[in-house]
Amino acid sequence: MASQHPPGAAHRDEPDRAEVARSLREAALEVSRAAQTVMGASTRASAVLASPWLARSSVRHPGTGAAAYRALVRALTRGSGLGFALRARGGPLKRMGQVGEVCGRESLANRVAVTSLRLRVAAVLLEHPELERDPGMRRLMDAVAEDRDVEALRALRAVLRDRGAERALSTLAPLLAELSAIRALLDENPLNDEVGWQIATGEALHADPWLGISSRHLSALDSGEGSAVPVTLEEDDARSLAERGSLMGFLRNIALLGCEGRILIQDVRGPDGKVRHVLQAPGMAPGRPRNDSPQDFIGAWSNLFDPESPYTRGILLAIEEYGVPDGAELAVIGHSEGGIALMNLVQNSGFCRRFRVTHAVTVGSPVDNKRPADPRTWVATVTNQHDLVPTLDGRGAGSGTVFTPHEDWYEVDYTDPSHEFPLCHSLGKYIDNLENDLPDARRDIDEALTPYRGEVVRSQVYQLKDRANPPQGYPLMAVPVTPVATSAGPVEVPVRYYDSTAVVAFFAVAPSAAAELLSPASWMVPTRFGRRVLVALSAYEHRCVSLGPYNELGLAVLVNDLWRPRGYDVVRDLLRRADTRRVGRQVTALAVTTPEAEEAGRELWGHPARTAHLDVRLTRNRLHAVLTGPGDTAAGGAERPLLDFSGGLGPSVPAPHTDSVLYGRSAGTTLRTLVHSAGRQRFHPAPEARLRCATGETGEEPPLVRQLRSLGLDGARPLFVLSASAYQARRGAGSPLPR
Repeated sequence: MASQHPPGAAHRDEPDRAEVARSLREAALEVSRAAQTVMGASTRASAVLASPWLARSSVRHPGTGAAAYRALVRALTRGSGLGFALRARGGPLKRMGQVGEVCGRESLANRVAVTSLRLRVAAVLLEHPELERDPGMRRLMDAVAEDRDVEALRALRAVLRDRGAERALSTLAPLLAELSAIRALLDENPLNDEVGWQIATGEALHADPWLGISSRHLSALDSGEGSAVPVTLEEDDARSLAERGSLMGFLRNIALLGCEGRILIQDVRGPDGKVRHVLQAPGMAPGRPRNDSPQDFIGAWSNLFDPESPYTRGILLAIEEYGVPDGAELAVIGHSEGGIALMNLVQNSGFCRRFRVTHAVTVGSPVDNKRPADPRTWVATVTNQHDLVPTLDGRGAGSGTVFTPHEDWYEVDYTDPSHEFPLCHSLGKYIDNLENDLPDARRDIDEALTPYRGEVVRSQVYQLKDRANPPQGYPLMAVPVTPVATSAGPVEVPVRYYDSTAVVAFFAVAPSAAAELLSPASWMVPTRFGRRVLVALSAYEHRCVSLGPYNELGLAVLVNDLWRPRGYDVVRDLLRRADTRRVGRQVTALAVTTPEAEEAGRELWGHPARTAHLDVRLTRNRLHAVLTGPGDTAAGGAERPLLDFSGGLGPSVPAPHTDSVLYGRSAGTTLRTLVHSAGRQRFHPAPEARLRCATGETGEEPPLVRQLRSLGLDGARPLFVLSASAYQARRGAGSPLPR
């Protein structure tokens, strides 16, 4: 273990203080062992008190049994004995112990453990005399040690106000573990006692020390199977990657990656000519938790307690994709959360059987509660005593001689004049300290990394995510496709609409007017709603589609199929799947904006499509659908609107998406097309948008405009509207009907 300090530190000026601090920690270790002995006696006495054997014996011998019960209860509840020390894994005895603690009763074991922690605090104060000289800090420490929560809160508020949150937290960092444990053991919350004991006795933490929330609950928040996708750095960043292996080169690579969910794997040809691999992982991203990246606050907590996390699973997937061969020599280097995740892999026996992990270097990471599965792995840790993050494992800064779980590790535990958090946790600050203030530590770690100090022959960056991104449009678009020849070129069928806006407006018209739009040869009969027939005006903005982006505006009549010319229960039929449905929409006019869409509409689905100038937009519940025609070119006129369907759609409620059945005519045959759709849909019962048609002055009037006018819809408002701002659909080729 190496504990280093930059030039000018007080530790070199006062060696006697360091000696006294070491003696205090040795005493703290002995007192901690005594606390564990007392705790063991309390646990055994509680087990005897709750034993059914003692209960049965007391029934047979009531005199001696009652005396035994009285003696046990006195020992476990009186201050002259073990204090209030009812210990049990469950049942009424555990509840009584928790109630006693809530009421302020303390056990002897807790008081002895707190004494050990106070000795550790005294040792830290000797190494950090600035804490003892500061009145605000001294007031806070005294309030915590004396279990005066209100006073401690006031003192903390005063410190934060006087020093600012960043400097106050970093100043408290050397004592954070000890103060957290003292508060956990002395407060009235029985849930965090176990964490206080784990800090006091040097065990691995299984919950947070403030509220006692179990690591299982914390880890459950960090869900996902993990994902790793190879990415390419920008040209300038790629040139900035280290060309030769070294500690500072690897750390600068990590700083270059940033906290954006990326890791780096490199191949390095060592001095002996052998190629080895280096895995480099950055730390936690600042800000709120992000569901798309494992490098966030929730991910850091999960990695601290749980060796299985989306971060570690993503790293494993990156190693698989990179192609690191089994048995290869591997070095791992990480900062903050990256160091935790890498050490989780290093302590995995299966991982170490597959790869020979020779070196592990962590910077600013709380990893003292982890141990490599391969004892040959050389481990180095670098921590700033004013960095809060490394104290989260419960060991605390400067307390390494109390519990030394890894005597064979190379540990650099230092202080520098900068006491501001999170500045002292940043990788840039650690790099500056190693480069300018800790030359011996840098040289020692570089010497240990000699097999990896050579030419970098390959580098690959991976983007990690909590969850793998599904294929575009999954699951709706996850179907086989077949190319079909059209006049405009081959078209993949089914046609996939990945991102569209859809608005379908329904109007009520006279049956005779709707029947005139249908071809007599199609045998289609309009579906009646009372004495009227519904027609649908559909407006789509297809932003991403396998056919190429385009807009469309179409008119269709609601019809019964060939074999049900009489009235039909339309509402019940619309609840069926599209492939078993009889009611559909006969498309009578269609305007599209690209030749590819026109040919596909005509040849695949039998729709009377025509290319037109069309603008469709749905913005904040307002529809803008305008079909324009050429103006007076001789007079230099611009395009003028021939059809305008614009306005607000009014209030809405959520509505389920239903698939569609479309009918068309091609070469004298009726084609039936199924459209499977997905996306959130809204039902607008009182739309405000109004349909307006203009008479064409030049050229032929578009069929769509002519048909709408023949239906008497010029100036009309729809009965209701269905809209979807994120619409997806899959439209197969039309199937010819046998009649």
